[in-house]
Amino acid sequence: QVQFVESGGGLVQPGGSLRLSCTASGFFLDYYAIGWFRQAPGKEREGVSCISSSDGSTYYADSVKGRFTISRDNAKNTVYLQMDSLKPEDTAVYYCAANLLRTRVAGAPVQHEYAYWGQGTQVTVSS
Repeated sequence: QVQFVESGGGLVQPGGSLRLSCTASGFFLDYYAIGWFRQAPGKEREGVSCISSSDGSTYYADSVKGRFTISRDNAKNTVYLQMDSLKPEDTAVYYCAANLLRTRVAGAPVQHEYAYWGQGTQVTVSS
C-alpha cells in the first residue's frame, strides 16, 4: 500500500518543541517534493511547509516561518518537521503528502497536486 505514515505528535506546552516524522511506505520518496499540511478543528486543511526533491529548496507559511524547519533523509525514506516555539494556534492534525506534478516547489503547497496522504498525527499545544 502506497502511503505516508506520520508520527511524533503529542501534547506540548506553549513554547515547547516537537519533531514530526513522515515515512513513506510502498514507494521511495527521493523523487518527490513533500509537503506538510495541517487541519485544525472547524478549519480547512492548510499547507504549512514543503521541500523540493530537485534542489532541497523549502517553503514555509508565514504563520510558522522562523519556528518550523522541514528536512528530508532520503536514505531513511523520511521527511521531518521540527516545530519549535509552539503556540496554541498550532494545534491541529498534521499530514504529509507527495507532490505528483513537480519536483521543485517554490510557494505554498497546492493540495490537489499532492497524494499518498497518511492518517495524520495530532499536535496539541496547551498549558
